Amino acid sequence: MEQLLIEGGIPLKGQVEVSGAKNAALPILAAAALTQDVCVVDNVPDILDIRIMMKGIESLGAKITYDNGRVTIDGSGIKKPVVDSEYMQKIRGSYYLLGALLGRFKQAQTIMPGGCNLGTRPIDQHLKSFEALGARTKIEHGFIIANEEQAPIIGTSIYLDIASVGATINTMMVAALAEGKTVIENPAKEPHVVDLANFLNSMGADIKGAGTDMIRIKGVSRLHGCEYSIIPDQIEAGTFMVAAAITGGDVVVKNLIPKHMEAISAKLMEMNVKLEETEDSIRVYVDEPLKPCNLKTLYYPGLPTDMQPQMTALLTLIGGTSIVTETVYIDRFQYVEELLKMGADITVEGNTAIIKGVPRLLGADVKAKDLRAGAALVLAGLAAQGTTGVFHLDYIDRGYEKIEEKLQKLGADIKRVSFDNVKSQLRVV
Repeated sequence: MEQLLIEGGIPLKGQVEVSGAKNAALPILAAAALTQDVCVVDNVPDILDIRIMMKGIESLGAKITYDNGRVTIDGSGIKKPVVDSEYMQKIRGSYYLLGALLGRFKQAQTIMPGGCNLGTRPIDQHLKSFEALGARTKIEHGFIIANEEQAPIIGTSIYLDIASVGATINTMMVAALAEGKTVIENPAKEPHVVDLANFLNSMGADIKGAGTDMIRIKGVSRLHGCEYSIIPDQIEAGTFMVAAAITGGDVVVKNLIPKHMEAISAKLMEMNVKLEETEDSIRVYVDEPLKPCNLKTLYYPGLPTDMQPQMTALLTLIGGTSIVTETVYIDRFQYVEELLKMGADITVEGNTAIIKGVPRLLGADVKAKDLRAGAALVLAGLAAQGTTGVFHLDYIDRGYEKIEEKLQKLGADIKRVSFDNVKSQLRVV
């Protein structure tokens, strides 16, 4: 077991490069299975979720090479639409292979997805869309089985009850190779949904309207290989922006798309954090006291739920009372008990957290309970007095590429150590 040891209280300064977007890379790699040709994808982050996805695709018969952010996928060896790899139980994004295989083979079977424990995250909208397109679906013995009898997949009009990212992505993949036209109403608008649509269009799909209230897809007979580069990671960029703010630092976050950051930037400015934008970077610094504010997570273009824990960590150190309302994942506040160990004053009532700012946090041993919770604890440790030890790094490694190395370059005192060495290095705080 490994742990991050953080000596807090150091303002971060310098420049940091954002990696490719995890939430775009996962469906794009899965979508490469839609064709027998070779796809080359650049700017792919070297993180645990990506490595698991690649192993899952390889288990289907594809050949994959990965070199310094560049992934080459040869899907010609995929002969049957069945995913039973144990790896796929570990990540939520495994269900994207369901859409890819159903699109290509007109039937698919995948193991039920895993991922972070964020409460109930049903796949009913995925199955509803598949059924509307003509595929009968069922769940048996831990597997999702779609269109076992290979009924024709025919375009149709689909209204999603909620703007589900996963359902929107899976529907686009299936509809891209369906007969006729498909219209998706109330789709998710997140940047990674648009990125997947652009990737599919690079493969020869005919998709219009991604990022708007309606996506129109004209099915094609086949897709071909292509070369494509993943967009920057919106959530990693936001995490480093908050890292600068929580430490009172001055950091230029590079290789981002400012338009994708607007909801995060707006809330940081409301807290009195200073921002300076260029075409592909944002400078984040603090030069006067910060102010409390209220947050509410929403689907894009609202404040991402994946940024809620990091923003909450920042609010714990801002004098006054702030209220955070979570509308996407009901169990997102599991990390709060870990922040309480560090001296935070937070009360959770249902889907709302009431935060009373404290003068300081104190280092403690804490456990990451999901990916973004782990990031929030790292941020809290950077700002705390004394030594913080963050356990369960497998969660953090699922979504952040070389997080300690990037923070070290900004001046943070952070290192990864094995569990055997932890007790001898921790100080009593």
